[in-house]
Amino acid sequence: MVTKRETPDQTNRAGTAPTASDSGGRRPRLLLLDGHSMAFRAFFALPVENFGTSTGQSTNAIYGFASMLVKLLREEEPTHVAVAWDLSGPTFRDEEYEGYKGGRSETPPEFPAQVPLTQDLMRLIGVANLSAPGYEADDVIATLAHQGGEAGMEVLIASGDRDAFQLVTGDCTVLYPGRSLSDLKRMTPEAVEDKYGVPPERYRDLAALVGEKADNLPGVPGVGPKTAAKWITKFGSLDELVAHADELTGKAGQNFRDHLDDVLRNMRLNLLANDVELETGVGDLTLGEADRAGVDALFDNLEFASNLRERLYGVINVDEAAAQGESGAAEGFEVDLTVPGTGGLTAWLAEHAAPEALTTAAPAGLALEATWGRGTGRVDALAISVPSGAAAAVDPTALDAADTEALAAFLADPDRPKVVHEYKGALLALGAHGWDLAGTRCDTALAAYLAQPGQRRFDLPDLVRRYLGRELEEESTGQTQLTLDVEGSDEGPQHALAVRAAATRDLAAVLVAELDKRGGSQLLTDLELPLVDVLAKMERAGIAADLPYLEELQAEFAAAARQAEEQAHEVVKKDGVEAFNLGSPKQLQKVLFEDLGLPRTKKIKTGYTTDASALAWLATQTDHELPALLLRHRDQTKLRTTVEGLIKTVADDGRIHTTFNQTVAATGRLSSTDPNLQNIPVRTDVGRRIRRAFVVGEGYQELMTADYSQIELRIMAHLSGEQALIDAFNSGYDFHAQMAAQVFGIGVEEVDGEARSKIKAMSYGLAYGLSAYGLSQQLDIQPDEARRLMDDYFAEFGGVRDYLQAVVEQARRDGYTETTLGRRRYLPDLTSDNRQRREMAERMALNAPIQGSAADIIKVAMLKVDAALSASDLASRVLLQVHDELVVEVAPGEREEVEKLVTHEMGSAYDLRVPLAVSVGGGPNWHDAAH
Repeated sequence: MVTKRETPDQTNRAGTAPTASDSGGRRPRLLLLDGHSMAFRAFFALPVENFGTSTGQSTNAIYGFASMLVKLLREEEPTHVAVAWDLSGPTFRDEEYEGYKGGRSETPPEFPAQVPLTQDLMRLIGVANLSAPGYEADDVIATLAHQGGEAGMEVLIASGDRDAFQLVTGDCTVLYPGRSLSDLKRMTPEAVEDKYGVPPERYRDLAALVGEKADNLPGVPGVGPKTAAKWITKFGSLDELVAHADELTGKAGQNFRDHLDDVLRNMRLNLLANDVELETGVGDLTLGEADRAGVDALFDNLEFASNLRERLYGVINVDEAAAQGESGAAEGFEVDLTVPGTGGLTAWLAEHAAPEALTTAAPAGLALEATWGRGTGRVDALAISVPSGAAAAVDPTALDAADTEALAAFLADPDRPKVVHEYKGALLALGAHGWDLAGTRCDTALAAYLAQPGQRRFDLPDLVRRYLGRELEEESTGQTQLTLDVEGSDEGPQHALAVRAAATRDLAAVLVAELDKRGGSQLLTDLELPLVDVLAKMERAGIAADLPYLEELQAEFAAAARQAEEQAHEVVKKDGVEAFNLGSPKQLQKVLFEDLGLPRTKKIKTGYTTDASALAWLATQTDHELPALLLRHRDQTKLRTTVEGLIKTVADDGRIHTTFNQTVAATGRLSSTDPNLQNIPVRTDVGRRIRRAFVVGEGYQELMTADYSQIELRIMAHLSGEQALIDAFNSGYDFHAQMAAQVFGIGVEEVDGEARSKIKAMSYGLAYGLSAYGLSQQLDIQPDEARRLMDDYFAEFGGVRDYLQAVVEQARRDGYTETTLGRRRYLPDLTSDNRQRREMAERMALNAPIQGSAADIIKVAMLKVDAALSASDLASRVLLQVHDELVVEVAPGEREEVEKLVTHEMGSAYDLRVPLAVSVGGGPNWHDAAH
């Protein structure tokens, strides 16, 4: 099934120029994008530090480029689209002028690798990428614009290069970047003339006189755009101006005569070639069908959120059949719906959902119209679909006593197998009504995550589309409902919910079969599904918060931020600088680099960066107090924001109920949201104070923390079998000091803090797939020094190097990596022709087995600890999991037994070649319980 935008078919397979008649009466519209220009625009508009994958691949340029393209496709509705890219290597302009584009700032290292990935995305969505050896992207655009104009097409050019203004006509408009990423100014003939004082056909003349700094083309000294426009207007053209050069008076006139050769050279180089030989003509530039599976895979690898994906799918032509590997036929779900009246549900369940009617191979599908979060929820409607096709939909709050009892018995019966989408949400929502849910054999969201952990979305409509080739579409009916996309269907919300239950049941069968093939069934049944019950209990319990203390912290951090701001204003006042907005990068640049004349930082599109690392660098390069005050202001503001967020989430019971997510991290690690309790700052003393706000609750004695020591490195030792690494763990010395001593060839007692820190960063970096460049950035050393450090490390621990190389090669052969418990991550890009995608997959292959095994082991430990607490009839309970740490609320009199139990169960979660070391601490709050 192919979903298309509402635009006429513009395809002209012969590649000849399209006409209005080809367009069903609508005039064809050609959209041309200057690839590098727009990608650079996106790169500098979005902070690179906020856009990147867990493996270190920067993504801000790709994300911004895709966002701009979505906006252009939606607002301009082009019939034909292409992106022109510059090629490396000289052009005819370089051959004429050796200094062409010389002196440009060095390209940020995070940018180049994003270009091929952006080009890959264009290919996947059906947009042509075009280049020509010896020419620039501008020349390709000029050629296509010329062809489009001759064909009677309306032409739009998205470019930040002003040379494109010479192409502007009544039928060709340049979309020129404004202040923000989404701001594109329409440079029509009138707009060009209003801004520069000359019509578009004379803009090239003006540029030749003024010069172009970005291209290293010097203009006439003292001649700006206004003077140039006045001369051109007076004489009509540059040719005429040259012919009357002797008539120009004053210093500017003399400068023109002195630099005439430069002007004429600029004029030649500014000319955009409109006759470049291209393999593709404008008639072949219709927006093709997108490879949805390919786009999904790329976006998953880039770790993009689903909102950009959905916006993109809204403006391109999506080949659903290709994405699903299906014929594209949207078959319906078998639903024989009953909406039982009072007393009717009991009879329906007895007839259709008795224990003998359901098996693991033929379970009931369960769907809820519900909300949940922060440890609770609400059910508004519920539907059950059984293998026979019978379905029932009810409002649980409108049932009589007998039906309520029958429904509760069905839900809680472990012998009546069920499948559900988002099992934990169902547990929380049903639990709020006093109902248990047992017998769940499959959570379709979890199953899909185990099958394809690199995906970023596991909503039911998308999974049904991917795996069943059918459509479930969201409708706005006051609440979010799902309806079957069947022509002529006018069923109500009860039928929609029953369809969802049937879809969940059918989807579960396909996913379970997929997991059987991929070896993930045991992970689902023995690890992830049982863990849902544990996480739901943790979310219901929450963790007690000291609200008055949080409010004190909020006021303290706010006051500290204000004080830093006041001190900053006082400091610059001594230099004659007026008060400024500390949160404005533009004002910061002016104060730091113009008013105060401090050393300039890394150059960016809008000037010089004022990010945290730049301010920290400035603080070391100058005695001026301002950089340190700015850092303090940012730190205190961030801490205040963190505390404000925590205060807002304190529930009526005085506890904070976070939400744990199992399907976010591709490695299997849990994440925490609303609020994120895995991100409470702990690296600074003031940050650690926030942990003091998490306290033992009423009726309990203390909080206990238990965490694994260096679990990733222990797993690396286990997987690599490197004996020297294993011996270092068993030596009895501080592990990192022992490692440093071996690498640097010194005694353990001679290892200082710097040497220990370097080896610690190296060890963990290898476990996370860190490159030499990444290590250099982390340690603030040169890449060559980082590479030497890695070489020395591998010389001592060769088994680690061999293991890391073998991991990638094995994954390339198998197509996936695997953890100690068999969790797979499929990486098809390991054999990609695109070097950036291949290297990104290689980094994933390096860190997935180690991080994934650590995630598996802590999950096993959670199950073992929870089961042991229950079996021992202890009242103590697990409240939080933070990466490798568990936080337990200890009941009075149970401390000694709980510590022994937790240490044993965590330590025996998996049998490694080195022991799983567990550290335990206790106290009245989370901070004091640290060890």
